Amino acid sequence: MPYYIYRITQLGPVKQLEKLADFPSFKEASARAKELRNEVDPAQARIQVVFGENELQAEDAINTVRQAEPFTAADL
Repeated sequence: MPYYIYRITQLGPVKQLEKLADFPSFKEASARAKELRNEVDPAQARIQVVFGENELQAEDAINTVRQAEPFTAADL
């Protein structure tokens, strides 16, 4: 399964996703994402590498909100 690189911009509550590239291995995708992050103003957009069987699954993973794990006394 490929690794996809997306540029994500937040316009209010809506995320705008732009697929920039896809790579067969994480190493290649990570290297390219680092290059792209140096070119992007972090206040305007972010670059993210995501794994998926296809673009639809990758975009679904980006849009999935994960629940934070609850804090316990051991975390303090």
